Amino acid sequence: MRAPHLPDRRWRRRLPAVAAAAVSTVLLVSPASAIALPDAAPAGAADVALDLGRTADEQASVVEVLLADTAELDRLVATGVDLDHEVSRTEHGIVAHAVVTPNEVASLKAEGYRLGETVFSPEDSVDRVAERDATISEHVAENRAFTAALAADPTTSDVKIIRADYYTSGTSQILSVEAKWAQGQTSTSALTVQRDSGPGTAIGSGGSQNISRFVDAGVYLYHRGAATITARPDRIQITSPTGDVATVTVKEWLPIPEENPEGAGYQKDFITSYLTPTELYNRIKQLAAAYPDLAEIVELPYKTNGYRRKAQAVLGTANASRVSVDSRAWGHEGGNDIAVTLANPGAADRPLSVTVSGTDIRVDLATNAAGTVTSTATQVVAALNAQAGTLVQAYTYRGSTGTGVVAPAARTPLTDGLRAPASVSRDPHPVYAIRIGKVRDGSKPGVLAYAQEHAREWVPPLVTVETAERLLRNYAHDGKTKQLLNNLDIWIAPSVNPDGGHYSFYDFNSQRRNMTNHCPLTGSADALARNSWGVDNNRNYTEYSLFDGFSGASSSCTSDTYAGPSELSEPENRNVDWLARRGNIKFSMNLHSSGNYFMWSPGAYATPGRISAPRPTLAQESFFWGASSRILTAIKRHRNMAVTPARTGPISDVLYSAAGNSGDMLWYKYGIYAWNFEVGTSFQPTWDEAHEETLEFSNGLVELLRVAKDFANDKQRPESTLVVTPSATAGSVNVTFGTSEAAAVFYTLDGAAPTYSSTLYASAGIREGGETLTVPAGTTIHWFSVDAAGNVENNYTPNGTAKNFRKGKAVLATG
Repeated sequence: MRAPHLPDRRWRRRLPAVAAAAVSTVLLVSPASAIALPDAAPAGAADVALDLGRTADEQASVVEVLLADTAELDRLVATGVDLDHEVSRTEHGIVAHAVVTPNEVASLKAEGYRLGETVFSPEDSVDRVAERDATISEHVAENRAFTAALAADPTTSDVKIIRADYYTSGTSQILSVEAKWAQGQTSTSALTVQRDSGPGTAIGSGGSQNISRFVDAGVYLYHRGAATITARPDRIQITSPTGDVATVTVKEWLPIPEENPEGAGYQKDFITSYLTPTELYNRIKQLAAAYPDLAEIVELPYKTNGYRRKAQAVLGTANASRVSVDSRAWGHEGGNDIAVTLANPGAADRPLSVTVSGTDIRVDLATNAAGTVTSTATQVVAALNAQAGTLVQAYTYRGSTGTGVVAPAARTPLTDGLRAPASVSRDPHPVYAIRIGKVRDGSKPGVLAYAQEHAREWVPPLVTVETAERLLRNYAHDGKTKQLLNNLDIWIAPSVNPDGGHYSFYDFNSQRRNMTNHCPLTGSADALARNSWGVDNNRNYTEYSLFDGFSGASSSCTSDTYAGPSELSEPENRNVDWLARRGNIKFSMNLHSSGNYFMWSPGAYATPGRISAPRPTLAQESFFWGASSRILTAIKRHRNMAVTPARTGPISDVLYSAAGNSGDMLWYKYGIYAWNFEVGTSFQPTWDEAHEETLEFSNGLVELLRVAKDFANDKQRPESTLVVTPSATAGSVNVTFGTSEAAAVFYTLDGAAPTYSSTLYASAGIREGGETLTVPAGTTIHWFSVDAAGNVENNYTPNGTAKNFRKGKAVLATG
């Protein structure tokens, strides 16, 4: 990985060979940390996934798994079980949360794992969906009640002003207005606000401004907007397109304390319910349309497989006599119209035959002289493929030899099992990002935020949309927001996995992966496994993956950590890779839930031995910690909820190995400072909690943008110190370096001028700070420091000929 602007040596990710090549960024690892996997751990060896036996008719719960130690946690990860991001270390061991069905619970117990309490049940997920529906219904009911009140009293205006707030920001004066119009659900018309210019003046004398519709989850809530004005108005008036009039007195908005990074009148709190991927995309499209000078919608280059499936059925109960049938067409394109009947002809000595009438397929099973059915599953499969192969594909059940005799079955419709409304597209789905910034030509430092790699995580996408709303709606009147958009190129992708997201909302709340079925017909490709398919998009990237021999992903197509058939096999992942390749992206945030973690690379290790992906240098780690402190402080500001130090740090240190995750790809492959939120303590919390999490983590995402802006504008040169202390080694002393900010220190001990090829001051260990050097007393030490933005101490040019590097002697102070 190459840290922005810092000198580095690039390390190959492929194992076991690790080679260094000099390039233009800070050393990621010292030569001593070059990785070599043991011979016993070739690529893929860490994967010992189990078939835990999830079936299509099961729902999943979040259940505690009680573990003795980290080694047992690693073994649990290697099974491929679907783990929540909650890992708690107690005096009695480790408690992890697994997302499992009843059959999977039985399988884990059979493997010797101890299970504890159920912390989230299918009923809780159903409640969340019902709560979302109820919230939307309440908004609709409010709209209807408003309209009904107008009908009952013709003298009532069809426009109602909710708020009219005046405030100042620096030398600017701002008026923010919110109003509700009876026809706002169906009409896209803006409302015009007219202002007076102070007490006793005429309406209109202070000018006018337009406010636009706020539509959330397809429901109109109100019109809103803010504008810079030249005089404080006393009253405003809105005349609706139908001619009705409303007038109110303007109120003073309470000032925000000076220490708050959000200026006076800062607008936030724009999310009112959970949003499906379709609704998320509609929301960012509305925003871009409302702010064309500041934002645009970018359709990413790779469409997903789509929220679609073949129509399927499994006929029979005993495995050797089961027949699996899939439609050739997608379910919504005709597959759902197909039905199969397995009939006993009711006569002796009848041959096996198949007749097709439209989309009805009838199989008359063969009988013997006694009239007993004799057709085996293999024979029925062959007959179906020969006579009805244009409509269906038949196969024996999960690789069975198919020697069992098939039982007659009543007419069985094939179905894709999908329950989303028609408003959810069944076609390959475009994935959209909103690009925000005053200058969007790649010349400004870029920041990427992306969410919903894991489908069931409903809060993280809301954080991204809330942040986009804040940026665009505060630009005109908040100077600090304006600085962000004027100096950064911001990419926000609220749902990179729309297929899985839709499936989680409408079909299987616990869905983690995308919807692509990579299982072979000899495996679990049949209808009974339909809740077990898909690729874990956060295990399908290119760096330190399962395919490199790293732990925390599975090669099993039914595992919830399935890495896919190859790196970047999935369009969702290729889209994230495309975003990272913009060239100017310097920072990123991958938003997940749950667990209240805040993490960065390395995110993977190989087992046995927990051989880690290369660790950041001391300087890079210091930068991660320093920036993280700012971001976490902004999160805590909302309601005093803190992400603990124990849950802050590299992924594999504070959680578990996640081979092939996106943060590692962005860090090691593209040199992007990449973080990962784990929002809240549940995938689908109650709305009140989800709302609070949205607001607090949006605070953090905006703070990341401030970190990026400060990084881009950093011209301050670091300063360093040399500290010499006594050593237990005779004739030697201990030496450490200190820096005024996160910075790398390059040093020599032979009197030579230090360069970027000199030894890099390293970490003492995981989360331990800088190393202690033991050198002979009197050693001449030459060094310089360079910060993350590339500022070099003393304006030194480290080319081997300049002389203004730092100089010191390894001698103890006297006196």
